[in-house]
Amino acid sequence: MAPNGHWISGLVRDVPDFPEPGVTFRDITPLLGDADGFTKSINELVHRFDDVPVDRVLGMEARGFIIAAPVAYRIGAGFIPVRKAGKLPWAVVREEYQLEYGKDKLEIHRDAIRPGERILVIDDVLATGGTALATCRLVEALGGKVVGLGFLIELGELGGRQRLDGRLVESLAVY
Repeated sequence: MAPNGHWISGLVRDVPDFPEPGVTFRDITPLLGDADGFTKSINELVHRFDDVPVDRVLGMEARGFIIAAPVAYRIGAGFIPVRKAGKLPWAVVREEYQLEYGKDKLEIHRDAIRPGERILVIDDVLATGGTALATCRLVEALGGKVVGLGFLIELGELGGRQRLDGRLVESLAVY
């Protein structure tokens, strides 16, 4: 169970030694497969940002798409996909970032955000913060403003929240 005792922890499976020995992977697929739990988690994420004006919701590949798209729908905002390098079919802006186990690149279409738009970033897990920070940089490179970041779960011991420079961060459960 998550240290904060949030209900969501009962629908997240711990997978030991994945993707490498000593790492415990927090698997959200049981949550996604539970209609009530999935609905409740989307509603709760939306509620956490009730007082935040949002023009678009951005989700990162791949599990972030699953969470961000229904959040965007619920708040009446557009959805923006951020993908791994080489997956988008048009002109992109790219950001390289550090992972726990190496480096990766994220891309966004150059016309995905208009200057001044308020962007809510949604993903499944906040770990070290590398993916979230790279995504914030992409938004800002296009002139957008990150108004908040929302996550189903946060791995607190990895310090991702601290890397997000005092931005509004909401996580349903913190491990």
